Amino acid sequence: MTTPVLEGQASFALRAHNPDVLTCIANLSNDEVFTPPELANQMLDTVAAAWADANDGADIWKDPDVTFLDPFTKSGVFLREIVARLTDGLADKIPDLQDRVDHILTKQVYGIGITQLTALLARRSVYCSKDATGEHSAAKSFGRDWGNIWFERTEHTWSGEKCAYCGATKRGYDRDEELESHAYAFIHTLDPRALIAQLFGANMQFDVIIGNPPYQLDDGGYGTSAAPIYQLFVERAKALDPRYLTMIVPSRWFAGGKGLDEFRDSMLHDDRVRVIDDYLSASDVFPGVGLKGGVCYFLWDRDHRGLCQVTTRYAGWTDSSAQRPLLEMGADIFVRFNQAVPILKKVVSHEGGSQGTVVLPEDRRFNKLVSSSRPFGLRTFFKGKTDRGEDDLLVYQNGGTAFMSRSDLLVGSTLVDSWKVYVGAAAPGTGNKDTYPHRVLSTPFLGEPGSVCSETYLCIGPIASKEHANNALTYLRCRFTRFLIQLHKATQHTSRKVYTFVPMQDFSRPWTDADLYEKYGITDDEIAFIERVVRPMESVNA
Repeated sequence: MTTPVLEGQASFALRAHNPDVLTCIANLSNDEVFTPPELANQMLDTVAAAWADANDGADIWKDPDVTFLDPFTKSGVFLREIVARLTDGLADKIPDLQDRVDHILTKQVYGIGITQLTALLARRSVYCSKDATGEHSAAKSFGRDWGNIWFERTEHTWSGEKCAYCGATKRGYDRDEELESHAYAFIHTLDPRALIAQLFGANMQFDVIIGNPPYQLDDGGYGTSAAPIYQLFVERAKALDPRYLTMIVPSRWFAGGKGLDEFRDSMLHDDRVRVIDDYLSASDVFPGVGLKGGVCYFLWDRDHRGLCQVTTRYAGWTDSSAQRPLLEMGADIFVRFNQAVPILKKVVSHEGGSQGTVVLPEDRRFNKLVSSSRPFGLRTFFKGKTDRGEDDLLVYQNGGTAFMSRSDLLVGSTLVDSWKVYVGAAAPGTGNKDTYPHRVLSTPFLGEPGSVCSETYLCIGPIASKEHANNALTYLRCRFTRFLIQLHKATQHTSRKVYTFVPMQDFSRPWTDADLYEKYGITDDEIAFIERVVRPMESVNA
């Protein structure tokens, strides 16, 4: 069913079909995810609210001079929804529909495609024609067929075996012309202003930059060799100095992510990030997309500094929203859950830490017992002997146990003859969805003297006795302990760093969640929250 055309007006109708075609198309990949119209509109509502707050309640959609850019448009959904809102909002200022649409499309809305296909799709969504100058185009005064949605193939700039701009490997992305290069123009320059001037005019300045950038480059398998690139789009967009910047990106940057340390530090120290809307499960936003760790969108407000409005969403849970700093005192990550901040501060206060900080005193940190990866120098693919010789060591390796000569051990000798605890370097997976409550850790187990492990495991020790080691096992099985680990854990992989918030305990006794809740003064509501996030762990006979 199409919208009727009013007599004497242009045959221009946005969202004229039911169902909306942009809710029906499949994603190209996990890297280039199409944004559902509902989410695009939620992000636009956030921009509109910020604009009104900064402009005495003014309606951004009634301003004929506001400019918008999607620098990595795919389906064109952001631009399409912006045009629809402006078309309604400017009705009084530009009464003629054709004049109004022509003004919006030629003076207010701009895009940069990421591939030839998506550029054509975006033009079709926004102009109702892949050719902005065609007879069916909603715009009538463009002098170029791409209108204001540009795309030209860009090539990587190889510096040795990697692209100097995005880090793509020559092995994976040095392609023939019939294949997409995935060299995105917006990040293949150190001067995005020069690119914008070349495309849209020397004096072009955007009030709002909005979109959903490509997330990563993957040379060998999603989630294994994938390198994030979305941070590059954020950095280039900030360099254009828009009034507002809003993007939806993976949430892994909160606490981890390959090569994201500098980006995380920059974001967490930037008090112009005024909104973070965080979805614990990406499938709640992008159905069918295998993206672990959730997604978030943020609003960066150039002219207003202050606290951030943090909202956490998960299907079946009540949304949690709070105004707070992005970076808690002493932290080097973003504490994802609003409810976790007071819990952390209780723990630190009880352990003698400074008021208001979330960092434990040095001598009260459990992570000093946790090894680095590869504690005994043995790789994941290490395979020991099947027969045990005199004075051989027991090896816990990927897939079971084996043996090795003590004389062949080069690293970790101080741990060999002590009691210890082994725990997987990765938690069991849950497929392509984030489901709560989480397990957080694989089941830890006792490590006897004379044993070692490959990098499949981390080693916790040395521990004074078998009794103390068993009591440490009870501590790691507690939901409370694993909740504190989860706060610092961005992926299924664990490391010494994810134990940063975990306090040391007296291991001359066993521990239960009830003991820990009482020790740290955890309230009933906080207990209920912890147990929504973390599932029970089965006991293991030692």
